[in-house]
Amino acid sequence: MPKLTINKHSLKPFNIAAKPVIEKYLSKLEVEISDYTFAANFIWLANSSGFYAIIKKCFCLFIITGNELTMLLPPLGKKKNVTEAIVKCFAIMNAYNSSYFYSRIDYVQSATIEEFLLETDEAQSMFEMLESYVIEKKLVDYIYEVNALIDLRGNSYHTKRTEINKFIKSYPEHSIEQLDSIKHKEDIMNLFDKWVSDRVKYMPKEESEVFLEGIHQERHAVKQMLKYYVELNLLGLVIYINNELKGFTVGEKISEHTATVIIEKTDFEVLGCAQFIFREFSKMLKEHYGVEYINVGDDMGFENLRKVKMSYRPFKLVPKYTIYQK
Repeated sequence: MPKLTINKHSLKPFNIAAKPVIEKYLSKLEVEISDYTFAANFIWLANSSGFYAIIKKCFCLFIITGNELTMLLPPLGKKKNVTEAIVKCFAIMNAYNSSYFYSRIDYVQSATIEEFLLETDEAQSMFEMLESYVIEKKLVDYIYEVNALIDLRGNSYHTKRTEINKFIKSYPEHSIEQLDSIKHKEDIMNLFDKWVSDRVKYMPKEESEVFLEGIHQERHAVKQMLKYYVELNLLGLVIYINNELKGFTVGEKISEHTATVIIEKTDFEVLGCAQFIFREFSKMLKEHYGVEYINVGDDMGFENLRKVKMSYRPFKLVPKYTIYQK
């Protein structure tokens, strides 16, 4: 993929070579949102055109979707540089896009919003900033205490314990092992295809149309994850029943105290498998990374996914915002 030049700014392709670059900036930030890692963005951009540039001493990640340029993350850098970088990035997007209404910055955490509104010079107040920009709360990340996911104590987790016990009783021959991207590649892709077929079969028609729009991208993301699994320093778990793969999950560490689950898929028809693999992977994440919390990302706006994630009693919900221009 060639470079993209806009207003004399050279945007480089966001490929595997960008990993040490973005991680240098991420290492200096306190983040708990699942989107703020190289792997998360690299995997999900597998079928998209991603670009980056260093603007006002900040790492700025862009994506072209439908011939319009937007930002997947806010500028990553020191507080004193973020506001200037945001203004500059909007100028770059406006120069490329057919209308400035398409320009936006997604997955902005609360700390960046505060910096954007308050870390301004004396001539520009918070109210003046709000006259030019719209800040909209979008989704939330679900964060849990890892010990709660492992122990599943109390009445609120009664159903989870019951489902896991039924799974263990129904499938005593199950086995789990750490994911190997070469050994398990074919089985993972076969399970993914079955998962798509099953989900569409049981999903309401009005939801299935939206669901299918993102499947092509998600399939590419899974392939990207497997291809660069080692380079991305990912950790994964697979579960087999009678030598057939019935579930896989992959995650990584995002901060000193928090790990994240990037993707999880289980056979929809194996009852209790999803609950079982989630508990076992929580154990693995704690043992491997020594974390106290697990972030499972957002619900992508799907009501059924929101219900599932809320049923695990999150420790906290972390909002994510989008910045638009007026």
